[in-house]
Amino acid sequence: METLAPSPAHLALIAQRRAELRGALARVLPPAAHFLCEIGCGHGHFLAAYAAAHPGELCLGIDLIGERIARATRKRDRAKLPNLHFFHADAHDFLAALPADAAFSAVIVLFPDPWPKRRHHKNRLFQPEFLDALAARAGQGTRLYFRTDHRGYFAHATTVLAAHPAWRMEPAAPWIFETETVFQARAPAYQSLVAQRTPAPAQL
Repeated sequence: METLAPSPAHLALIAQRRAELRGALARVLPPAAHFLCEIGCGHGHFLAAYAAAHPGELCLGIDLIGERIARATRKRDRAKLPNLHFFHADAHDFLAALPADAAFSAVIVLFPDPWPKRRHHKNRLFQPEFLDALAARAGQGTRLYFRTDHRGYFAHATTVLAAHPAWRMEPAAPWIFETETVFQARAPAYQSLVAQRTPAPAQL
């Protein structure tokens, strides 16, 4: 099936969305910022607990659903966490809008949509292009933490990460921080993986 090119109107909407996000990020990120990022932060349960336990670490969370971000922001404000910020954003828009000198200290993805039907697998977040974009913003040694209650998605993420030259699986690495989220509390079982950014190849 032939894929239709995005319309000019759609491209203009994406450009506007990313410009607005770029401005919002510039207001909270210091120059050459290193920060922990949770992609798909939901109502902010995990990240608020992490930020409270690590007051010296800058933490950013993003989610596609505005109501979740509103609740997460209220949680942040009640807890008085100046090191924590939430953004209503798609992961691809967020990566494109980051300042050129900003970099991840760690990336966390907890219980993302598994898109269980085969025809929808292309919508899963963990794809080679996504890992390329993360790697471009991650220094050597930056870790990526992933957790899911969907066995098929775990197998998919493991396969994609193991095949990617910029990431190395770290089966013995400890989990970054434990606090039970809403999704985790509902899950009868779940699986976790940790990958680390590998050194960039030497330039000839």
